[in-house]
Amino acid sequence: MDIKEIEQKYSMTGDFHTHTVYSCRMGYKHGKGLIKENVGVAAKLGLSEIAITDHGPGHKLYGMDIRRIPQMRNDIAEAEGLFPDTKIYLGVEANIINTENGLDVTREQFGLFDFVIAGYHYGLPKGYMIRNSICSHVGLTSGSTEQLRFLNTEMTVRALTENRVKIITHPGDKGPFDMKEISQACEKTGTMMEISTRHTHLTVDEIKIAADYDVKFVIDSDAHRPCEIGNYAGGIARAQEAGLDISRIVNIKERNVTA
Repeated sequence: MDIKEIEQKYSMTGDFHTHTVYSCRMGYKHGKGLIKENVGVAAKLGLSEIAITDHGPGHKLYGMDIRRIPQMRNDIAEAEGLFPDTKIYLGVEANIINTENGLDVTREQFGLFDFVIAGYHYGLPKGYMIRNSICSHVGLTSGSTEQLRFLNTEMTVRALTENRVKIITHPGDKGPFDMKEISQACEKTGTMMEISTRHTHLTVDEIKIAADYDVKFVIDSDAHRPCEIGNYAGGIARAQEAGLDISRIVNIKERNVTA
């Protein structure tokens, strides 16, 4: 089934991973749109829900500033007035790092958000450098892929089991991970697994592994510009190639097509 056929058969109900200009540090705006611009695109596409999930505060280049949450709430209130048919959530894409709870969002800060999603990103203190080409930065030889896989997986599982994480974002991205162990942790904690349309993860092979566990999936755009909101067809194509029952993807529904 090609992309056009997928869009004709299926629709997205909500996009739970989007970024705005609040993903910003030292003047560098990682996200390019305002909250109301993201919501406006979602409303135009007919999405019933959207989450604003800017990067966690630990990222030195584009982490959000926790002190700006009241301003973000005000922006959401403005967007709710403009687009009353679209439910808006304030979330955060916490960074998975090597801390006690595995995240750069503390347990006390969880209450500031409607929910927390989490993923691994480069450029964080206390995060493992997970590409073989830079293994030497953490005292590992270039052939230590299995050791890196263990460290990355242990860090990720800790983040899932020590916190109430709604979605693990682009799992498997940026380095070696044990997808079986991560899927088991998601099954145990009820964490949804993201099929990203911005990244290649979950890959087809990773979807096949995760599908053997009692987990639910979500397709998200990981939009960094308003025009990227609601991108889902590529994720469905990957899911279909993996043989995944589309009903397991919580934010995708089949269109009612009449003859």
